[in-house]
Order: sequence, then C-alpha cells, then structure tokens
Amino acid sequence: MSPVPTPLSRRTLLLGSLGTALAGGLGLSGCSSDSGGGSGLQITLAGPNQWNSNGASFGKPWEDLIARFQADEPDISIKTVVLPLKEFKQTLATQLSAGSAPELVFSQAAHEPHMIHPLTEALQQPNPYVSGNKAWLDLFDPRYFAPGLPNVVSTTSGDFEYIPFNLVAVGVYYNTEAFTKAGVKAPIATFADLLEACEKLTAAGYTPFAMDNSDLGVGWTVKTIANMMLDKYFDKINRYDAAGKTGKAQYLSPKAKSWARAVLTGEISAKGTPEVAETLKLLKQFFDAGVTKNWTGVASSSGSVVNLRDFQSGKAAMAWGVPFGYGALGDLQGKVSSMPFPTITTASSPLSTGAPARFGTSVGGTSYMIPSTLDGKHREAAIKFLQWMSVLANVQPWLDATGGIPAVKGATVPSGVAGMISGTWSEPMRMGGLPGGPAGTTELSLYDGYLLGTKSLDQQLDHLQDLWIKGTREQVKKNGWDKEDWAKA
Repeated sequence: MSPVPTPLSRRTLLLGSLGTALAGGLGLSGCSSDSGGGSGLQITLAGPNQWNSNGASFGKPWEDLIARFQADEPDISIKTVVLPLKEFKQTLATQLSAGSAPELVFSQAAHEPHMIHPLTEALQQPNPYVSGNKAWLDLFDPRYFAPGLPNVVSTTSGDFEYIPFNLVAVGVYYNTEAFTKAGVKAPIATFADLLEACEKLTAAGYTPFAMDNSDLGVGWTVKTIANMMLDKYFDKINRYDAAGKTGKAQYLSPKAKSWARAVLTGEISAKGTPEVAETLKLLKQFFDAGVTKNWTGVASSSGSVVNLRDFQSGKAAMAWGVPFGYGALGDLQGKVSSMPFPTITTASSPLSTGAPARFGTSVGGTSYMIPSTLDGKHREAAIKFLQWMSVLANVQPWLDATGGIPAVKGATVPSGVAGMISGTWSEPMRMGGLPGGPAGTTELSLYDGYLLGTKSLDQQLDHLQDLWIKGTREQVKKNGWDKEDWAKA
C-alpha cells in the first residue's frame, strides 16, 4: 500500500484508504467502549479497530488490558473510541489541526510536529512502573525502536512522537489441517514449491490462496516478488542516504531519492529493465495458479487478513496477513500457523539471483501519540498509560491473545505469527518493490489490467512506465529535488 502521509512516512500495512472527511468541530465520530472502573480523571484513546469488525470495541483482550491498567491506576479511566477504518486518518488529522484531538491518538494520523507533544525527554527518564529502570527508552527492543532508525523519530523535528504497543510484520497465514490433507509441507521454501502446493490444495478441494480486491494482497505480492527480482540493482542505484544526501542508504523505498533518479534517468524502467517484466509474469503465474477465482469481486472483509472470510471459513488454505489479524481468526486459531512468502529461484526464473524473500519487521503497527494541546493532569495521565504499556508483564497477555509482535525487550512472540518474523524475511526490503503512480493511484489499478487479461504484457509495461514517470515527477517536486541535474530532463 502507499505510505501514510505523515512526517514519518510510515506505511499503512493494513488500514485501507481515506474516506469522507469529517468536520473538526463535530468531535470524534465513532463508537466507544467506556472502561468503567476509574473513579477520577478520564482520558480518551481514539483509533481504528485493527483486530476485529466490532465498531464499538477493540475486543476482549483490549478490554482486559484496560481493566488491568485501571487496577494499577484507579484514579485514571480510559475511554476507547473506535473510529471507522476508512475515516480515522481524516478524522484525527482534522482534530489535531483544530486542537480538539483526544488525549491519545493513533500515530498514522497526518500531522505537523507542533501538533504533537514530543516524548524524547520523557523517554530519557525512568519508567516508574519498572523498578531500577534508568531510561524508559531502554525497555524497547533497539532493533526496532531507537534513535537513528528510519520511521522512529520525526524527520522534521527529530523527536520521538509516539510509543509502539506492538510491531508490524507481514506474512502468509496457512491452515495446518488443509496442508496435512493436501500433503503440503510448511514452510514452503521456493516459488516453484508454492505453485506445486497450489495444485495439491486445489485437488484437495481448497482455494490455495485467499485474495480480494483490496490493495493489500496485490500490493504485498508485487512488492515481495519485485524486491527479489530487482535486488541486483541495489548497489547500482543507491546514491543517496535516507535523508537524501549523497551517500548510501541501508535500504530503499520506491519513494526514495535514489529510486527517483533511477526512474528519471532510465537506469530502471518498466520496459527496459527485464526484471520488471519478469516480476509481472511471476505475479500473473501466481494469481492464475492459486488465488480466489473471482477475487476482483470480493470486497475486503478485514484490514489485517486478506479475504478473511474465505480463510476463516476454511475454504482457502493460505492468506496474506499481519500479526494482529490472528485475533480475528476465531476458532481457526489453533489450526493456523504462519510463514514467509517463498523465495524465487532459477527453477522459476532464469533472471533470479537467489536473493531471499524479505519484507521486514518494524514499528508502525499499534502506536499512539499525545496532542500538544494537552497539559497538566491529562497529559500526565496519557504519559502514564504509555509508560504502563511499555512494561513486558503488562502487555504480554494482550500480545498473546491478539498475535501481537512485541516492541519491548524480553517478550515472547505468539507461535501462530512467529513465521512472520523468521530469518531473512524479517529483514527490510533492499529495493522496496516497484514505484507507484501519482497521488490517488491504487495498487490494484497498477496491475489489474494485466492480471485480468485486458492488457498485454507490453501494454502493461507502457502503463507502468507512464505512471512511474508521473508519480516520480510528483515526488521530485514535493521533496525539492527539482534542482538536481537528473531531475531537469
């Protein structure tokens, strides 16, 4: 999916597109679950439901967590406001801009640094809920939440703005009973093995891979395949660091300056770079062999598992998903495990270099921040909740129940989602996939013509090249790169 338009450019890995803008003066338009137990100060937490389809509650694991917090802090009560998936970003962005946002706001809301209370100083102070702790920041796993890491601090202010309650990863859920019945062994190692598994699962009466018409399934598949196929170009096009200065980046995003230069100079082009066409061929091969037959007519039923209905019902044997989708699987939980998407080898493509499948584990899952308009006891109470949520013993039961990947040190990863952070799959993508189009271009619109057979491969490549150029020109202007010689062509 497209990056979230915040100063941190964090990707939205599960939460759909923006919907109708809501007026700032009307307050939060969503359903809420009132925590009850607190007898003193009430603070409100507002964000989307990442775990289930309930419009009024994040689910029993969350309610239990809030009850535990209020047992520790009886003078503070938490009100949870559940915002619609298609509207939460605009709703919260409007509230932040108007200065009327609640005490705790989901971090993917677009904002300017002055709208958020910086947490940098507080993170250097002891967390009062952990005896002997000298710095709150020390409680977090430094691989994912530490200064200097991409998307952790504001690129504008340099401050920490939010606290992660979990991490985000992407992987393939699979039904263990379906695999056993079809004679498929997990994890599936190679793309060739995946196509063979699709044949076996089809013969056993299953839809091999659940798919719907959201951007997620198509987008994640393209990104994963393209990142492997174009890995050989990483050192060639990598000319700028993460800040856009001359140097080297640890890994690239399709919106990075290095990618922009590659597109506008023709170092990489849809028609001139054979690995791009090969990516499309492999994508179509996978869709033709294994996904839900009428996938373009299947509306998304979840922001955390692609075509949740078919997978949850047992009709489909595999599905793309994120860790917090585990809680939505209901009775299927004990029959589900997870794995990376398979690696493409020369058995599937002569252009393969053997680069392993990668997706990456990072912050950007469930994270909350505090508006700068708060002060006094309300700000103190909000900080207390964030500190409490950073303690292993406090969050482990919630992580276990929801399939959450911990952001704090020492926590265990629930077995059902462990495959999503295994081996090189958990490493960041080096190339980041393929570029998109200008603002408003969906992942689905980039590729559906070719997948449905209404565009030939050549027509598809022309379509991509046109959108790449338009999208890159937009990025160049937005980021002030238009003074570069390569951007003037």
